[in-house]
Amino acid sequence: MSKNKTTVNIAVIVSGIDEEYQNTILQGIHEFGAAYNINICHFIAYGGILKNHKYDIGEFNIYELANFSLFDGVILLTNTISSPSQTEKIVERVRKSGIPAVSIDNKFDGLYHIGIDNFSAMEGMVEHIVADHGAKRINYISGPADNPESILRLRAYKEVLVKHDIPIEEERIYNGLFRGEDGREAIHAFIKSELEFPEAIICANDAMALSAIIELEKVGKNVPEDVMVTGFDSIYAAQNYSPEISSVTRPLRRSGALACKLIYDHIHGVENEQSHVLPTEYIFAESCGCSNLFIDDISKFKKTNYRTLEAYNIYVPMINRMSCELEECVTFEENIAALKEFVRQIKCDKFFICMCSNWDTDNNISDNSFTVNGYTENVTPVLAYINGEFVDYPSFESSLMLPELHEGSENGNNYYFMPIHFRDHCLGYCVVCNCQFPMESALYHTWVMNISNSIENIRKILFLDKMVKKLDQLSIIDPLVQIYNRNGFNKKTKPFYKECIENKDEVMIMFIDMDDLKHINDKYGHEEGDFSLHSIADAMRNSVEESKGQIPARFGGDEFIIFAPKIDEGQAREISDKINMYLDNINKFSGKAYEIHVSIGFYITQADAAKQIDKLISIADKIMYDNKKNKKNIKNKG
Repeated sequence: MSKNKTTVNIAVIVSGIDEEYQNTILQGIHEFGAAYNINICHFIAYGGILKNHKYDIGEFNIYELANFSLFDGVILLTNTISSPSQTEKIVERVRKSGIPAVSIDNKFDGLYHIGIDNFSAMEGMVEHIVADHGAKRINYISGPADNPESILRLRAYKEVLVKHDIPIEEERIYNGLFRGEDGREAIHAFIKSELEFPEAIICANDAMALSAIIELEKVGKNVPEDVMVTGFDSIYAAQNYSPEISSVTRPLRRSGALACKLIYDHIHGVENEQSHVLPTEYIFAESCGCSNLFIDDISKFKKTNYRTLEAYNIYVPMINRMSCELEECVTFEENIAALKEFVRQIKCDKFFICMCSNWDTDNNISDNSFTVNGYTENVTPVLAYINGEFVDYPSFESSLMLPELHEGSENGNNYYFMPIHFRDHCLGYCVVCNCQFPMESALYHTWVMNISNSIENIRKILFLDKMVKKLDQLSIIDPLVQIYNRNGFNKKTKPFYKECIENKDEVMIMFIDMDDLKHINDKYGHEEGDFSLHSIADAMRNSVEESKGQIPARFGGDEFIIFAPKIDEGQAREISDKINMYLDNINKFSGKAYEIHVSIGFYITQADAAKQIDKLISIADKIMYDNKKNKKNIKNKG
């Protein structure tokens, strides 16, 4: 087939691509995609490995990003996903999208299926241990209790035991998650058991078998002399371990390529069977006491191991440096700038960090207002690296995932989408294109976790800054009338008064006292008294210009003050008149049964270091009191 511009986009839903099972399948997918110029978009979670429920929610949320309506097909590796509810949601969304879908190993109605006969494959392995090796005490390390493959393999183990009149003892069965650590934990569970130690341990996959053997050696048990161990999948590490692992081979790479082909054929009108059961073979090797069957090229083995070691020697120091440098960042801008160095180091064609629109907002601070399910309507690429350059990339709708996915290219690309989150709180996601790091090292997950944790640290710094500012505001703002309190007045006037002293400028203090507040409170209630105080504060705000250093404040109770630098008597009277006019309008139009009036006195003098503002306030207060007294005398005479 001639190579035309890419027109096919396939989504891959998978968890934990650092395991050899997933990795080998993906290699098959990539090989077919490269041959036919197909864009492969991986949506990758690492749920179920840290044993933290909230963290798993944040990881699995990346699957919500996958907009299946914009893809030509989807490949599902749902047996790698530890959450049955997540699997159910994904499959339902795929069905609704109407696009062709292939499920590898797990079988779903209406979807293409590629798998093996798990029951027969495990049945033959257990039969070999019982019939050929004569074992009677056989323990079993299982995968997840709700995983279809795991269920079939466990059933095969039990039925073989029943067939040979060997009692099924539930304490000999350990339920894991197909992860290496499950093998280690299972061995300790078996050691603690009161049952006699097993003659053989059947493992539902090689990863658990390998870690089980290593743990057995640590506690002084030799394989196969003291206990036989078998695996399943025949991964590269199992083939080249010592002792070599007895296992079941399955065509993982072929499964990936076939999955891609089924979608490609479907798009182009080529009919295929709905289900494909691929063959398996038994490898009876050293770990069960059989002969050494693997005659691998030792030079190839050495090169592979060295490359693995070299990758760790490169990535571990890089990740450590990355963690240290990001910890030093106190602003988001510093954080993004520091990340650029490490993006260059992973040698990718493209890299994006797309942040939710609410990741740093006040609403996002509260635990109950975070985005948990899905992503905000729009996301912003705060970092975009394309073909060796960092570029500005506009915000876009999250439903597009990444706009360039739909533009096509001369060659198929591999995109890896991973979540950026803190526990179950969604912050955004990152995308890397055409990069070996995600596929060749388990440390890519750690690398992305570094990004997530650093952004969360910045978010917390922003939150603390906002809280400090809010607390500062609370300390200087009167909570009732929302102008400065006495503390705020002192803080705000200090620099202006200092400047006036240096320039020998004049300053004004205006003292304002409400008339008859007690009468209004007693006759009409404290709510009306509060309304009156609010009105006076509003009148003051409306009559001054804070940009010119004119500071209004509530001095306490029904007393208010205004500080104004560089002002003469005419300007002071203008402020006083504005306050009275504002209150006259309220009295005219508010419909209240009472009127709001104030007494005002102001004092203007040249600023002098020997004259404290408190002294000026006392003088202005006395002038106001004299004015109030004169006003009462005039009223009484009238």
